[in-house]
Amino acid sequence: IYSIAERATEQFELARDSIAQFFRAKSRESIVLTSGTTESVNLVAYSLCLHTLKEGDEILLSEMEHHSNIVPWQLLAKRTGCNLRYIGLTDTGELDLEDFHKKINENTKLVALLHVSNTLGTCNPIEEITKIAHSVGALVLLDACQSLAHKKVNVASLNIDFLAGSSHKICGPTGCGFLWGRE
Repeated sequence: IYSIAERATEQFELARDSIAQFFRAKSRESIVLTSGTTESVNLVAYSLCLHTLKEGDEILLSEMEHHSNIVPWQLLAKRTGCNLRYIGLTDTGELDLEDFHKKINENTKLVALLHVSNTLGTCNPIEEITKIAHSVGALVLLDACQSLAHKKVNVASLNIDFLAGSSHKICGPTGCGFLWGRE
């Protein structure tokens, strides 16, 4: 046991505690430190979904997603045979909830959406989306990269299963991010 290693471990755990408190998570145990939102999304795609999704399963995204929340799912769909479906937008740039209701079904295994669009400014109604997604047994991954700096994010009230974020969006260093997962 070395004092430097003990201090490093203590600082590492304090960082996870701080992240958990930031979005009102119960515990630091469900937080993985990553290099950013992109790596966090990829971690869910390739550690969970690659091994659980199969042909005929569906992943539901929106048409306003950032590439970091599209490309991993495209690659995963090629490897597993699952289908990608996209929720359309209204004429005012909001998520088309009617289209969401039409597309979500018992084959939907994951809904991966951004919380706030960096191009449109749209804030998606995640509580409503999560309730519907969970009713068909789907998990919900939230890209909170844009929302963390602008609104309080509470993982319990959003009832999501995964939250991905980057520290540089909340005045932290670049190259650091996190993935929170429901215990």
